[in-house]
Amino acid sequence: MRLYDCDHCGQPIHFDNRDCMNCGSRLAFVPEALAMHALQPVEGEEVWLLFANPQRKVRLCANAGMDICNWTVLADDSNPFCPACRHNRLVPDASTEEGLRQWRRISQAQRHLFYSMLKWNLPRINRDEDPAGGLVFDFLVDEIQADGTVKAALTGHENGLIAIRAAEADDATREQIRVSMNEPYRTMLGHFRHETGHYIWDKMVRDGGRLDEFRAVFGDETVDYGEALKRNYEEGPPPNWQEFFISTYASSHPWEDFAESFAHYVHIVDTLETARAYGMSIDPRRHEELSAEVDFNPYRADSAEQLVSAWIPFSLAINGIHRSMGVPDLYPFILTPAVTAKLQFVHDLVLRR
Repeated sequence: MRLYDCDHCGQPIHFDNRDCMNCGSRLAFVPEALAMHALQPVEGEEVWLLFANPQRKVRLCANAGMDICNWTVLADDSNPFCPACRHNRLVPDASTEEGLRQWRRISQAQRHLFYSMLKWNLPRINRDEDPAGGLVFDFLVDEIQADGTVKAALTGHENGLIAIRAAEADDATREQIRVSMNEPYRTMLGHFRHETGHYIWDKMVRDGGRLDEFRAVFGDETVDYGEALKRNYEEGPPPNWQEFFISTYASSHPWEDFAESFAHYVHIVDTLETARAYGMSIDPRRHEELSAEVDFNPYRADSAEQLVSAWIPFSLAINGIHRSMGVPDLYPFILTPAVTAKLQFVHDLVLRR
């Protein structure tokens, strides 16, 4: 994620900011510009002008009033929601404190996802254009059964419909699940990126005529999906899974392998962009082989190998810092040559856009 400057005073600002802490200007992310901008109100109208371009009029996303979203919509757009929020169908109950808190956290992760999708111009057709396979999100709440037990909502994807369990916006709930499932990493943003990977597979691999290329790297996706997941949960991953897969779940089926690879590709690219924005470099004494600098645009990298070569030193350094603070590793995964080949497939796919 990039750093930005306030158009009004030059103060450094961030992707999730609403107001400039220095000059007080209203801030918002303008999707068409892929940048944060300071806004000027127009007296008597519900539109704003960009301080850097007073000719451009925008409106705040309809979800801005509840502090759920900080994106804008073009003033002449008939849709009141921004390019991210307009894909939502079911959302938490904002009239309750818990629902509003969950929705705000969910929206933050969703906007980070859409930042990457916009950067690469990835498919994001809505249900109005494609009723059967357009991209739509349901943020599902858990059901309380008659006996008082909780039936947990399920996170998943089917034909463009991405369901996210809203309860996982709460750290305690998500961490409990992470530990019970023996997962090294589980975040709301990770859910968004993984499930969107399934949607991208549908649109860019299956419908994009790239099944043969996909199978050459990930294997035959026509094997029974239900049986593959059942076997994974009952027997666990193959003994040598780390040599070929980014995670144990990736080893369950080629569809999950692709979704996991897509998610990790976005993790790496976006985090390296953040490191570049802060001017970070790695130069450990007496270990030149671990030196790294992000002297390229990660969103336009030459190859997955270029990304991995920079990412490994950064992830090792950040993991070491996390351990010094007594918290889990930021990136507890191994990028083998086989995994890098899968990241290269994703790299070639997204950059073709």
